[in-house]
Amino acid sequence: QVQLVESGGGLVQAGGSLRLSCAASGRTFSDYTMGWFRQAPGKEREFVAAVNWSGESTDYADSVKGRFTISRDNAKNTVYLQMNSLKPEDTAVYYCAKAGFFGARHARNYSYWGQGTQVTVSS
Repeated sequence: QVQLVESGGGLVQAGGSLRLSCAASGRTFSDYTMGWFRQAPGKEREFVAAVNWSGESTDYADSVKGRFTISRDNAKNTVYLQMNSLKPEDTAVYYCAKAGFFGARHARNYSYWGQGTQVTVSS
């Protein structure tokens, strides 16, 4: 069983930055890939980024590549999402989740979702 708790969301102006955190319970956190998704009102949940178990491999959606950075600290059982140059279209609830495998980009390949944290970017 894995429990995930996101934090760090908030209101920021366009061009600003936020860092999201996802704290995980469970002793095997370092064994698996973790990912971030987001969901805007009226839209499907979409893949944002993923990081493999060691942190050496990452994967990003084209819409955030070059602006967002995913990382992890296995000693702290935490995965992060550094978001820079934020745009109004980044506004959404952001979720972290455990991936079934590295390279997965569809929500059906993820499990143990957190409750989400709201990110709002004003223009």
